[in-house]
Amino acid sequence: MEAEYLHTTIDKFVFKIKAGCRYSEAGLWVQLEDGLARVGVSDYVQQSSGDVAFAEIQPAGTELEQEGYLGTIETIKVAITLLSPVSGLIQQVNEKLESSPELINQDPYGQGWLALIALTDWEADQANLLGVEQYLAVVHSQAEDAAKRL
Repeated sequence: MEAEYLHTTIDKFVFKIKAGCRYSEAGLWVQLEDGLARVGVSDYVQQSSGDVAFAEIQPAGTELEQEGYLGTIETIKVAITLLSPVSGLIQQVNEKLESSPELINQDPYGQGWLALIALTDWEADQANLLGVEQYLAVVHSQAEDAAKRL
């Protein structure tokens, strides 16, 4: 199934970007499923942030605006405030993250998803999101900048 990913390699790191998703500049992905948006953290964000020790996502029933507070993930290195890539109502939160937050690192585009959101304004939201090729360029640029700082 590797064909469904684009890759970029910087130094010794390989970053995967899942096709069929839209991305926020901050590295959250959105995949449409039966009128809902499944949201998660990109491979680049999880790799560059370190091992996730804790994930706290707003509960089901929370109304979100695009770029509104979705939750927080904490790693050994940093705490990351997650801003929602879409506006809508949280329908479901990935309960597995309570006991296994490392799923975000192990499978960011699969078992490590964050929330399912019922969209309220997808037309407006997607205008502010990046396509796969655009996000690949962002990741490449950010990873090169980070490599120069090492």
